[in-house]
Amino acid sequence: MQPNLSRRRFATLLGAGAAVAAFPSVLTRGAPGAPVLLNANENPYGPSPAAMRAIRDSLGELFRYPDEARDVLVATIAKLHGVTTSEVLLGNGSSDILRLAAFAFPGKLVTANPTFEALWNHARDREVVKVALDAAYAHDLGKMLDASRDAGLVYICNPNNPTATITPKAALRAFLDAVPSSTAVLVDEAYFHYAESPDYESVAPLIATKPNLIVARTFSKIYGMAGMRCGYALAQHATIEKLEAQQAWDPINLPAAVAANASLSDTAHVIASRKRNHDTRAHVVAEIERLGYHALPSEANFMMIDMREDVKPLLAKFREQGVRPGRLFPAMPQHLRVTIGTPDEMQRFVDAFHVTTAR
Repeated sequence: MQPNLSRRRFATLLGAGAAVAAFPSVLTRGAPGAPVLLNANENPYGPSPAAMRAIRDSLGELFRYPDEARDVLVATIAKLHGVTTSEVLLGNGSSDILRLAAFAFPGKLVTANPTFEALWNHARDREVVKVALDAAYAHDLGKMLDASRDAGLVYICNPNNPTATITPKAALRAFLDAVPSSTAVLVDEAYFHYAESPDYESVAPLIATKPNLIVARTFSKIYGMAGMRCGYALAQHATIEKLEAQQAWDPINLPAAVAANASLSDTAHVIASRKRNHDTRAHVVAEIERLGYHALPSEANFMMIDMREDVKPLLAKFREQGVRPGRLFPAMPQHLRVTIGTPDEMQRFVDAFHVTTAR
């Protein structure tokens, strides 16, 4: 069966804004025939023009330490969230924040399953309770609350990776009200900017009243800076001090600091990236549903497709077609995680999907 969605039509559906005229190189993935990488939930449109200018301008200052640029970024983040600078901690990507939390709050770790596994890897010397997602693929907060009574740390990824689903705002608020104050709760909002559901909200404003709450954000996703490694934590000052005590000196470099600061002022890039992601994802979902397959409701820049068979051999078939979707997640062995790339990249995925699922 041949796909009925041409690359030309795919791009037309998104409008002229799908191109990045200022920096076309960010759409280039090496030589012709290079694999389409849809495996790491990156923003295929790259950093904003403002961030790129800031990076270039910083190159002449690379002999300097990043302290001043770091302080400027912390002040910008604090103003954005209405907190003090002592309630912000920069990290080498938000994965660094997760690592710091793992060591700052020892004891039992409670997480969902499946979810982003970084904290599991940092907690190998302790008890890790993995709670299956509920029927709607949200965190089962009731069971997680029961498990958290004697826990050191609870991890909630919202929207969740790898499912791209959300945990409803009312349920999450109720959980944060009920969890013991002695248990730290880390809410990972790496994909916050992509979520559009009215049933989703950031819990960052709750920092003011929740001494045990930590919110992690990153510049790797919608800001397109995965290669630069910059993220941050929001928490009350005492909690920030516990995290900082586990951190190396100067965790981010000068280009990352200035690019992140510039990104926060370039709201047009965020809006454009979110729209491109939304539109491209919608058309891919329509294509796979036309073939009789189903994707979980996505509130992120990736989606999880029910392949109705073991994914592991399918991954090899996709690679043969020059497409690399996400890895196998043991808790959902028949689901395929796919990053939303550019229209051309997703057309190559659709083409490969036809070949891979042909019977």
